Amino acid sequence: MSSNPSPGVTTAFLFPGQGGFDGEALRRAKERHPQIGRVFQRLDTVTEELYGSRVSDVLFGEREAELRELLDKDPWASQVAIYGAGLAAYEILAAQGAAPDVLAGHSLGEITALVAAGAFSVEDGVRIVAQRVAVIERQGGVDGRMVALAASAERTRKLLELVDEPLLAVATENHDEQTVVSGPAGILDRVVAIAGQLDVGAIEIDTPFPFHTPALAPAAPEFAAYVRKLDQGPLNRPVYSPILQRYYEPGDALADLLAEHFTRPVRFAAAVRHLREAGAEVFVEAGGRAALSKLVAKVTDGSSAVRSLPTLALTGGRLALDTTLDALREAGLAAPERGGLAELLAPSVPADVFAAYWSERGHMVLELVRTELDAFRKSTEGRGDEAASVPAPEAPAAPEAPAAPAAPEATASGASGARAAAYGRDQLFGELRTLYAEALEYPEDVFEDEVQLEAELGVDSVKQVELLSRVSSRYGLPPRESGFRLASYNTMGKITDFVLQQLNDQGAHAAASATG
Repeated sequence: MSSNPSPGVTTAFLFPGQGGFDGEALRRAKERHPQIGRVFQRLDTVTEELYGSRVSDVLFGEREAELRELLDKDPWASQVAIYGAGLAAYEILAAQGAAPDVLAGHSLGEITALVAAGAFSVEDGVRIVAQRVAVIERQGGVDGRMVALAASAERTRKLLELVDEPLLAVATENHDEQTVVSGPAGILDRVVAIAGQLDVGAIEIDTPFPFHTPALAPAAPEFAAYVRKLDQGPLNRPVYSPILQRYYEPGDALADLLAEHFTRPVRFAAAVRHLREAGAEVFVEAGGRAALSKLVAKVTDGSSAVRSLPTLALTGGRLALDTTLDALREAGLAAPERGGLAELLAPSVPADVFAAYWSERGHMVLELVRTELDAFRKSTEGRGDEAASVPAPEAPAAPEAPAAPAAPEATASGASGARAAAYGRDQLFGELRTLYAEALEYPEDVFEDEVQLEAELGVDSVKQVELLSRVSSRYGLPPRESGFRLASYNTMGKITDFVLQQLNDQGAHAAASATG
């Protein structure tokens, strides 16, 4: 297929490079998203082969992995961690039905983007990332750094002219007020000193080497020779290169182009502007921290027409991935969670089919629902107490004799007898805890009797309504009365007691009907 996107680009996934790793956020996401464990298991097979160590043990061991510590002790682990986090975030998004129109990476992230698009296997992606470090080390390493200056690319180049050092270079152009400089450590000290005299801020980048500088030119041929030996596949999604300033094409020799990354600059701001002009409105950062999503906001001047969404980062103590998935679902760019609307609307449809449908047409369904709800709200305005006084329909009496065997799910859960007899609280609590844990992808043991669903677990009211609807469907509960207040049932214990009361009321009603 051609790697150029069709007209009407809407969603771009961005993969971070140096510094793009948040150990705590990755750990939290791993507890709820099995894709992370599966991705890193594949990475482990290669890191064991190359280093005699599993990267999972480094990142998910007893001690939380800090990027700075990884850089100091195991440069390879820091690079594999950034690559793995980006790929894992992509797998989570894909599993939720999010389908990007184009992929793009920032420096190292360009390798992740190519792997996500099918150019290389996940395992070969690790080998490429590892080789990128190894060839530099075999060249004797480079005693250099990367520093972000609070200045435009043009002003930064003029500043570098004052130093006049051929190994010093503009490495990345992030936005109009931030440019990254790469080069030998001692010379960069002079650059930072001059910048300080000019009131230009400087922040050091967490990176093992000064990438995108002429100092790395000797390492490029060996790297290209290594990558040429790996199998290269066709791209299944368009990939735009901020380094090449173009889309990758089917005939590209990726080994040679990736080798050029050693010395060529990353023009990220120009890439974002190009994708924006092509129609991109949603930029999702697939990876750790939230650096790229912030850069997009800077490049687009905080435009309300552009959404910039992080994933494996912590914002206000909450995993940004949760908020991003909610935003993508609301926009019709990801499928509703299985166990929520997906189960209510199409319980018999395979998850991948529903995800593909929702990705293409979900926004139309949401717009229809919004239109219908707005019309319904307007039709009920002014009816007030009259509308509220209409009694909820009474649950139908249980039949005297079943006409057919109970449905398998009801038989398995024990719910088939709940309408005619009292239901044990412990059994019901266990079933509800399992249901909530599976739907939310939380460990079951977090759902204690008094745990606050929203305040402690971050389950918003919309999700709680979906879960209660699922519970009502499973246990055959009658419609909730008009005076029902969700806020009154904010813990697992209160929900269990509510459902238990409903089931027992139905059992009493059924018994009365049978003897009346």
